[in-house]
This record gives sequence, C-alpha cells and structure tokens, in this order.
Amino acid sequence: MMTPGLTVTLHGVAEVMASFPRGWWIIGSAALALHGVDAGAIHDVDLLIEPHLADAVFDRFGIAPVAMPPDPLFRSLAFARWTVSPVPVEVMAGFAVAVAGQWQQVEPRTRQRIEIADGALFVPDRQELLDLLRLFGRPKDAPRIQALVAAGAGV
Repeated sequence: MMTPGLTVTLHGVAEVMASFPRGWWIIGSAALALHGVDAGAIHDVDLLIEPHLADAVFDRFGIAPVAMPPDPLFRSLAFARWTVSPVPVEVMAGFAVAVAGQWQQVEPRTRQRIEIADGALFVPDRQELLDLLRLFGRPKDAPRIQALVAAGAGV
C-alpha cells in the first residue's frame, strides 16, 4: 500500500530521475504498489538503473557507491542508498541474480509509465514483475507473487 512516507519518497525519486528519460525502473514491492497491488509492508524502494547512468544518477541523488559484502543471490556493479527520504531508496546499477550457479543480468524488457503528481515513474509491466519475483524466489516474494497473480498477472 501507498503509505504517506512511500508517497513522499516516490515523489522525490520522480523529481530526481526526471532528467533521465530512459534506462531506469522501480522494481520490487514499490513497483507492485505503483501497479495498485498490495505488496504488504514496503521497507525500501528498489531503483534499477543501467550501468552507464550510475555516476550521473548517484551525483544527482548526492550519494556515493558503497561496497556491499558478497551475497549468494544478488550483486550489482554499483550500489548506493538514498536515505534522506522517509523510505530508503536502494539504487542498483548492473544488477544480477544468481540462477543455478550462474549470474543473470536483470534487464527489464518492458517499461510502463506511472504518472504521479511530481512527474513519472517507470516499472516493468505486471507480467515481467511477476517473472522477476519468481526468478528471485525468496520467501518474502511468495506473498507478492500471490498478490500479482490475484491482480491478474500470469493468468
């Protein structure tokens, strides 16, 4: 659901990202909320950007890349957090997920524009978002998958 804090955060993202017409998406639970699907509690906003945008986007947000400890499921070429908003925004460039021991780049093929008061945000369409959540396969993704299916994705 869109809490006041999430709404403020998404407006901030829309404002910052307005100068980048392509190459970025909101994924994860915030993307479900933007599609009008109840994702449950949303603890962060996942902003996926193409690697060539990393320096410019990090600069625009006023954030610096941080080194992340190795993770067996996810990795990014560059990663940073924007924490001045009520809901933290995790910015990931060159994001990949481990599938059967091989790294697979997460590069959405669809890009749906969601209009909000301060501009626009972009998300994968519902079907692609469902496919991504299934690819991630974490326990916390199961209720999100169920919510998307109940909303008509993957039918």
